[in-house]
Parts: sequence; C-alpha cells; structure tokens
Amino acid sequence: MVVYIGNDHGGCALKKVLMGRMEELGIQCVNVGTDSEEIVRYPYYAARVAGAVASGEADRGVLICSTGIGMSIVANRFRGVRAALCTDTYMAKMTRRHNDSNVLCLGGKVTGDFVALDILETWLREEYEGGRHAISLGLIKETEKSLCCGTLPAYEEIFPGEKR
Repeated sequence: MVVYIGNDHGGCALKKVLMGRMEELGIQCVNVGTDSEEIVRYPYYAARVAGAVASGEADRGVLICSTGIGMSIVANRFRGVRAALCTDTYMAKMTRRHNDSNVLCLGGKVTGDFVALDILETWLREEYEGGRHAISLGLIKETEKSLCCGTLPAYEEIFPGEKR
C-alpha cells in the first residue's frame, strides 16, 4: 500500500508521529506536506494528495491541517476521492466499512497523538464491506460523473419512486 501524506503548518507535528507509525507497519508513506511550522496554504497540499489518490498514484492519502476541515473540503472536490474527517476510531472504522474512504483527514491541533494513531491504524486496517453500501457509492460516482460532465440527473433518476 502506498499512502501519500500532506499537511500544512497546523499538521506538521502530527504528521511526523503518523509517518513514524506507518514506517513501523511497513507502509510506504510519501511525504508531500510541509516540514515547517511557517504558515502555508493547505489547498496546495490537499490537492497534491487528493490528485495522487484520484490518479491511482497513491492507494490512500492522509491530510492534516489544524482542524482537518479545510483539507477535507478540498480533497472531496477530486473525482474518485472520498475524504473523511475523523475524530475517533468509530468514525474511522465506519468510513472504511461503509464509504470505502480513501483519504483520511485529521486535525493536528484538535486530535491528540495517541487518538490520531488509533484512528490511523483503524482506518488502515478496516476493509470496505460492499453489499448495500455499493448502492450509495454508485450514486456518488454517478453524481461525480454528472457534475464533471455538466448535466445533473433528474431527482427521479436518483430516487426512483420517491416524492420530493
């Protein structure tokens, strides 16, 4: 597994902790974040990681800013990226099992090192369940396709038989 990790100044310290753990686990980790606490703009780093995941250059990605919110907003703009901001292990488990998330977003200023390590390890370990969840992922893919191609499906096409 190849994991790209990116961060801005707010995620610098946490990135080092997480990279150390991924090395211990034998996971190839590619650092595309800043190694400084000097102020930088998170969208550049989010785009680098999300672009690598979207293109298949990376299997998964990890993004860290002060809260994780900005990174998740940018990453989810990329077709095929399912970025999830997780603040506990249950969220990490469920986003892998149900959403097949491929980018984990964390807050370097709001999530402690030990909790972040548990979240990361859970997210790396859990598998996508498929089954009924594939319906939702299919709808996400159809929505992405429609948005990227300039046409949105009719409500009835997305929710057949349902009234608004």
